[in-house]
Amino acid sequence: MTITEQKQLEDLLARLEGLRRIFIVGCGNCATVCQTGGEVEIEEMRKHLEEAGKEIVGSAIPDSTCETLLTKRELRRHHDAVAKTDAFLVLACGSGAQALASVVDQPVIPGCNTLFIGVTPRAGQHYEWCSACTECVIDEYGGICPITRCPKGQVHGPCGGTDNGKCEVDAEQDCVWTLILQRAEKAPGLWEKVAQRRVAPKDYSRLRRPRQRVYEPRRAGLSASDHAKG
Repeated sequence: MTITEQKQLEDLLARLEGLRRIFIVGCGNCATVCQTGGEVEIEEMRKHLEEAGKEIVGSAIPDSTCETLLTKRELRRHHDAVAKTDAFLVLACGSGAQALASVVDQPVIPGCNTLFIGVTPRAGQHYEWCSACTECVIDEYGGICPITRCPKGQVHGPCGGTDNGKCEVDAEQDCVWTLILQRAEKAPGLWEKVAQRRVAPKDYSRLRRPRQRVYEPRRAGLSASDHAKG
């Protein structure tokens, strides 16, 4: 899940200066869960902008705003409102905002800051456990990523600063190596794997941006040509 936070209203109003007729776009997936771009947040944003003298010509919540074809289809349902829009305010992640920008001509204003890829143990709790580093090796560490979850990125073992299982950088955070070793003690054969691991140098060429992944979709009942047509 992509974790976002809404920008401050003052920041948004500055970005919307000179733009009167606004169309608000949320996201039915990640931003709704993060409470940054669902129905409630769009209605709240509508009230704030109207109080600031803006005219809200419409709003939409695509199922996943980062899926360009879904967003494009959703906007078709609001053709008349889109035609008279001065700018789009997007309450979604940066990928969602750019997906929208690829199918409209008007200015696209990001209403959220994109923070990280998150794990959600419970509603309202989001933690960064993955850095999308392209070479996942969590099997070497008991299913836990020290690259992301250790502030120092320690991949060979704990540093000398851990205190009673807590991180010296953040005393409220469990030392990820304590978690790794505790898990390794429980799983058959895992302790030996963790103890004997040899960490190869990371291929940083795969981290060059922008990255992409292109493949033929294999969804049931949807051919590649259907997918391409939108």
